[in-house]
Amino acid sequence: MSQPRYTDLVAQLPATVPFVGPEAHIRAAGRAFRARLGANESGFGPSPRVIAAMQDAAADVWMYGDSECHDLRAALAVHHGVAPENIIIGEGIDGLLGLLVRMMVGPGDPVVTSDGAYPTFNYHVAGFGGELHKVPYRNDHQDPAALLERAEQLAAKLVYICNPDNPMGSWHSARIMGRMIDAVPEGTLLVLDEAYIEAAPEGTAPPLDVENPRVIRMRTFSKLYGLAGLRVGYAIGAAPLIAMFERIRNHFGMGRLAQAGALAALHDQDWLAHVQGCVAGARARLGQIAADNGLHALPSATNFVTIDCGRDGDFARAVLHELMARDVFVRMPFVAPMDRCIRVSTAPEPELAVFAETLPEALRMAMRDGS
Repeated sequence: MSQPRYTDLVAQLPATVPFVGPEAHIRAAGRAFRARLGANESGFGPSPRVIAAMQDAAADVWMYGDSECHDLRAALAVHHGVAPENIIIGEGIDGLLGLLVRMMVGPGDPVVTSDGAYPTFNYHVAGFGGELHKVPYRNDHQDPAALLERAEQLAAKLVYICNPDNPMGSWHSARIMGRMIDAVPEGTLLVLDEAYIEAAPEGTAPPLDVENPRVIRMRTFSKLYGLAGLRVGYAIGAAPLIAMFERIRNHFGMGRLAQAGALAALHDQDWLAHVQGCVAGARARLGQIAADNGLHALPSATNFVTIDCGRDGDFARAVLHELMARDVFVRMPFVAPMDRCIRVSTAPEPELAVFAETLPEALRMAMRDGS
């Protein structure tokens, strides 16, 4: 029987995904989570104005969404003080990363990232045949100087950094990031993933300079805006770079409800401020839970807290396994030495109370099994 003729590249790729989704875990366990603290979603929910806007738009869902995302693009331009030509909207940052890699990376092209950084970026690079080169974290932070040095050595097409960082929650100041942007080697594009920027302290994001062709900034509605289920992300960059997305993007990829919801979210900055307060309170609560159990919570500029379990990666994996067995969904960094930690999303108090209840038993069982 005739078989599909896959490309050599795709045929050689491993059958893996960057993350196992929470619903897959639920199906495997046969029961729901008591606390969903692993995907960095916003358990504080979207603005009520978002729900109302999508309800109003629901009757028109038989129509495709605006292929230009005109209203949302224009509103984002006003919000950031740039032109609409400097913004592209897509199916979350993940979708935009895929388009960017498709635009920039061919088989064998060098790409630089950090060992243990956001794996979906790596997934896209591998999918288009790029050659990944990784540098280690330094003191639980991505290392801008090492990233730039490797990018210059290799004449890399792309160099990726997430600030604030996933999975460690650490961050660099706007001053450091501005220096990194200024030092990007000729012919390299810096991918600055700012998915968590709304959770970061003032002075984390460098000023936008859309005339600079050496950097593209990635933002999302999935985190503090509470719209992870809609998949709305956007990129800010020089107009000629943004225009290149038009050649390959899915022009009807953004649905009508998603556009309406994101626009309403952007217009309700009071709700964003409310969620920022909730996230700050939840980070403090998670820090206290960690301390109550003899653990150390790393400082965080995100909507999650990375907790150092005090031993090695095997021990942290055992803690995670015991938490999952108690229907508490958390994740952890993949690469040593960061894999000594677990990563716990901020959430409303009832879910944090479940984490506080189950963590001592999970630690006890992990210690028993590892002793």
